[in-house]
Amino acid sequence: MPDIDAATQTELEAAAFRRLVAHLRERTDVQNIDMMNLAGFCRNCLSRWYREGAEAKGIPLADPDAREIVYGMPYKEWQAKYQKEATAEQKAAFAKANPGH
Repeated sequence: MPDIDAATQTELEAAAFRRLVAHLRERTDVQNIDMMNLAGFCRNCLSRWYREGAEAKGIPLADPDAREIVYGMPYKEWQAKYQKEATAEQKAAFAKANPGH
């Protein structure tokens, strides 16, 4: 593994984050429940982690603002445009994979 200084590592991580967010914005066909069932996180988790990172730096960021950063639009707008009703199978898989969530 190459020796990477902290600033460069941060830049690379930021680039990867931006690419992930861009990819998720392009893949509106991928539902959050599917991401949760397969990977254990979704766009909402990603926006929460972003908000928590901001707060750790003393930057107040409301959940709706963090979600807009990830979704590329207000969350309610994304839901209306792209979110589908979860199937019974998706809901059962979610309940099994995420008890108490």
